[in-house]
Amino acid sequence: MHDLSFIRRRLAEQAAPEPRTAPGTRQAAVAIILRPDVAGGEGSDVLFIKRAEKAGDPWSGHMAFPGGHREPADPDLRAAAMRETLEEIGLDLGGADYLGAVAHQVASPRGRPLNMIISPHVFAIEGDPRFTPNYEVAEVLWCPLARLADNGWHDTETRPMAGRPTVFNGYRLAAGHFVWGLTYRMLKTFFTTLDPDWQPPPER
Repeated sequence: MHDLSFIRRRLAEQAAPEPRTAPGTRQAAVAIILRPDVAGGEGSDVLFIKRAEKAGDPWSGHMAFPGGHREPADPDLRAAAMRETLEEIGLDLGGADYLGAVAHQVASPRGRPLNMIISPHVFAIEGDPRFTPNYEVAEVLWCPLARLADNGWHDTETRPMAGRPTVFNGYRLAAGHFVWGLTYRMLKTFFTTLDPDWQPPPER
């Protein structure tokens, strides 16, 4: 389920339309960037960034996919994901293989619904490019997609929510690298798109 040819086929079969939004709804997009498993297996690696710590940013310090708000000059959300990726980590997706879109998510940082949607777009690249992160990104790392899909790295973390400690589910990539919240929801949607029988880990 994790090789690029299979992912391309499933995304084509389950094509996610460009989301329709009401006037005033903010739009954003992220890039789910894959590459063939550098260890020589049949699967794929997926790219994450760790966002820089920033006061007032609801996603400060989070593990995420590169991306951001759609600008007026962006012809569509796919273009927004590509532009933001270039700005954030210096990776030009103009020559990448576009595999398709995944159903959008509604932003709700720390449980507060926003009038904002985020559209994930999937790209495949080759090799091991050099990244040049900007001030918004603290770190860039690759992770085997299969290790996430098999839920072997599923874990929980307690974080404050409205002044109370709350347990969140997610994937523990390493110390200080916990994928939760919006990015965790995107991954679950992605895996369900690839395999309708895929089961998310039991919530704790």
